[in-house]
Amino acid sequence: MFRRFRRLRVNSNIRDLVKETNLSVNDLIYPLFVVPGSGIRIDTASMPGVFQLSVDEILKECEEIVNLGIKAILLFGIPEIKDSVGSDALSDDGIIAKTLRKIKERFPNLYVITDLCFCEYTDHGHCGILCGDSVDNDATLEISAKQALVHAKNGANMIAPSGMMDGIIKTLREALDKNGYENLPIMAYSTKFASSYYGPFRDVAESSPSFGDRKTYQMDPANRFEAISESLEDEKQGADILMIKPALAYLDIIRDLRQNSLLPICAYNVSGEYALLQAGKIAGVIDYERVMMETLISIKRAGANLIITYHAKEVAKILKNTN
Repeated sequence: MFRRFRRLRVNSNIRDLVKETNLSVNDLIYPLFVVPGSGIRIDTASMPGVFQLSVDEILKECEEIVNLGIKAILLFGIPEIKDSVGSDALSDDGIIAKTLRKIKERFPNLYVITDLCFCEYTDHGHCGILCGDSVDNDATLEISAKQALVHAKNGANMIAPSGMMDGIIKTLREALDKNGYENLPIMAYSTKFASSYYGPFRDVAESSPSFGDRKTYQMDPANRFEAISESLEDEKQGADILMIKPALAYLDIIRDLRQNSLLPICAYNVSGEYALLQAGKIAGVIDYERVMMETLISIKRAGANLIITYHAKEVAKILKNTN
């Protein structure tokens, strides 16, 4: 006697009834990139369908997002003027602060997560204050706390610090709590690898380092146990959500973390992963929509609760049409 697994595959109804992993529009977070000016919608050659947008265009995008049922965005800012310490990120008149106010005025219920880092704001493209050719960890913590308060004051619903500075979660939690923002959550980029999958992102965010790389603060892709340790340290410091970035090449890390933490887990389906599928679509070598959906299901199956993805609008449309 043997078990007949195919009994539960004979038609689509039974397959749907026994499906173990489901993808929902509620799982999706859509990244947006804001630039100064008006009427600006600049396509990114390496990421078809992803744009640099002025604030007025961001508001149009937010309207579409809300209508599709997507609950959350991840907001990145690209200032007009960059300097050595990322001053625009520390100002209530900076690109992120102004955009936050406009979004929350028009779409008060849209959940806005802000990227907290300095690579887009500095003229050297590194994620903090430099000391020689290295990022000064503790000096960067000080200005990161100031940046967090700017985000909080101007309407951010959640802060996501991506710079990978040691002690960043403790620093931000203390700063937020002391200033009356104890209910503002932090999504930790706990396990952010020094990955080659970020290339297209640096095109749209204009955040490539002017020298060297980020291997002294982002994680070695070979290190599994360090990834778990870093995430659990962020949990101890007060993170509300833990993130793995990238997602697809690190499904084992998502599963490892799922087995070691009870916190919600977010995975960032990054620019290189998106660009590869788009290239396959253009070349006509894959069934793009099916591969896209299978990719995101694999990320959820590994243990992610949330997915930051440039595919969010496409997925939301597919889910809307199938429900």
